[in-house]
Amino acid sequence: MTDRGFVPVVGKTLEAALVLLYVSSLVTVLHGGVLPEYRTTAAAEVSDRTLVTTAERIEATVPTPGTTVTVTRPVSIPDTIDRATYRLRAVDGTLVLDHPESRLSGRIPLSLPANVTVTGTWRSDDRTVVRVRGRPDRIRVILA
Repeated sequence: MTDRGFVPVVGKTLEAALVLLYVSSLVTVLHGGVLPEYRTTAAAEVSDRTLVTTAERIEATVPTPGTTVTVTRPVSIPDTIDRATYRLRAVDGTLVLDHPESRLSGRIPLSLPANVTVTGTWRSDDRTVVRVRGRPDRIRVILA
């Protein structure tokens, strides 16, 4: 009857081992499949939203036709997407998001009048300002 003292110790040890096995398998499943996929999906959503919102802000700075203008406005963008810096640049009437991860890059056409040209590049870790300069016949939007 001296073995009865070991029963509670063995029982608690088995319980602890089962809990440890459950937690380690849960962590493995989450880090191996679910969390990376969620992180990538969230980063793609942030990338798309950043591109669309920034395009809207650039388009909103352009004045009505027939106006002489000099405007400088700050534009707020996320510092990083998926823990990496990125660039926004204007190319032939299109706003392009360049990200180190190609699936997070994108482009969107800008809806601007024919007399408006957009030039320049923003880095996400720098200050982002849109400058609008021009006369009624020619307006220049600069990403600085």
